[in-house]
Amino acid sequence: MNTYRIVVGVDGSDGGDRALRWAVSEAERRGGTVQAVTAWIWDGIEGAVIAKTHPTEERARAEQTLTRSVTAVTTTHPGVSVAAEAIEGAPAKVLAEAARDAELLVLGSHGHSRFFHAVLGSVTEECIRAATCPVVVVPTTATQPVGA
Repeated sequence: MNTYRIVVGVDGSDGGDRALRWAVSEAERRGGTVQAVTAWIWDGIEGAVIAKTHPTEERARAEQTLTRSVTAVTTTHPGVSVAAEAIEGAPAKVLAEAARDAELLVLGSHGHSRFFHAVLGSVTEECIRAATCPVVVVPTTATQPVGA
């Protein structure tokens, strides 16, 4: 049996939570499942100096963030199967790989200006280029200022 599978990037931000809510609603409409993915990185040098963390702590932090977001959305959509996974690696690469055989990859827009994207790039833009399935970008709400 082939199930409609949606992969969604979750990072604890408002944009990531909006994307997760949209993905779960869409899965509910289509009778599908959701795989919520958080990517985390620990480089062993800067992270240790600035954040004073260890890879185990970074993984735990990523898993806590993911669990918090998934728990919040599954209470309003208890009939949708949501798997959660924290994967070490660069976010765009992790998300594109996780969505390799999915029907959709869903990402939140953080509402940055066009200049921000042109200069710094973004995970969303990288995912759009790398994904092998359709990508849905859930925009900011109308009440949020651009650049927030």
